[in-house]
Amino acid sequence: MAILLDGKKISSQIKEELKAKVEELKKEGSKVPHLSAILVGTDGASQTYVEAKVKDCQEIGFESSKLLFDDSISEAELLQEVDKLNNDERVDGFIVQLPLPKHINVDKVLNAIKPEKDVDGFHPMNYGRMATNLPAYIPATPFGVMELLKRYEIPTKGKHCVVVGRSRIVGSPVSILMGSDNYPGDATVTLTHRYTIDLAKYTKQADILIVAVGKPGLITADMVKNDVVVIDVGTTRVPDATKKSGFALKGDVLFDEVSKKATHITPVPGGVGPMTRAGLLMNTWLAAQKEIYGKELV
Repeated sequence: MAILLDGKKISSQIKEELKAKVEELKKEGSKVPHLSAILVGTDGASQTYVEAKVKDCQEIGFESSKLLFDDSISEAELLQEVDKLNNDERVDGFIVQLPLPKHINVDKVLNAIKPEKDVDGFHPMNYGRMATNLPAYIPATPFGVMELLKRYEIPTKGKHCVVVGRSRIVGSPVSILMGSDNYPGDATVTLTHRYTIDLAKYTKQADILIVAVGKPGLITADMVKNDVVVIDVGTTRVPDATKKSGFALKGDVLFDEVSKKATHITPVPGGVGPMTRAGLLMNTWLAAQKEIYGKELV
């Protein structure tokens, strides 16, 4: 069986490391990092995610705040709230939880966030800096994926990495990072998407396969080669009467099949999910320490 890339375990390690750093700040009498979140509407998954972020902050000693708004809020009103956080010196970084109501232009809202407070890493300034290998806030999920590969010491240099899914939240930034002059990185990257003809032709070539589509069971054992490293980003709620919640989380990879051929694989849940939250915390720490925008580039 494959070695589990245990995101829950690694995220706990990261939180302990950050907690120790926060305790040092408190001893010095310095300001501790403050993460804020804007949540619009009553989407259950979004509410759960924001609550988890608040809990994470409490665990490690970050300050946190959340701003809740009815889904009837206008775009102009939401932009005013973003502007308030942009100019609030107490807040080091903040996120606008997605999705937003259909009457609000998502790009307009995300682009209104100051790049130095954009700890989700979605602003074009951060995306561009990431793509050109300059200091930047990396989107939380790709940040978590990179950290998982690093902490398990997965070799990436010269490997063929195949990414399935090209979203700007996961697939596209992951493909850039895996091809960057860095570690993890220095891989030869193939980016596939919904219009890729014969997906299995490419996935079978992968030394490292990263899947972020949201289609449960998309990747089967006959689509991968032996000794592949598999990162399954997919987390889809599937009805399950045996669960108290009434649903189960399923990944894009058929775990039971593919794990028999892989050397390393992420479970769902417990793999990339916790690492996404860890990525956000790491970005918030960088924001508070002015590590990205507060120091001159050399």
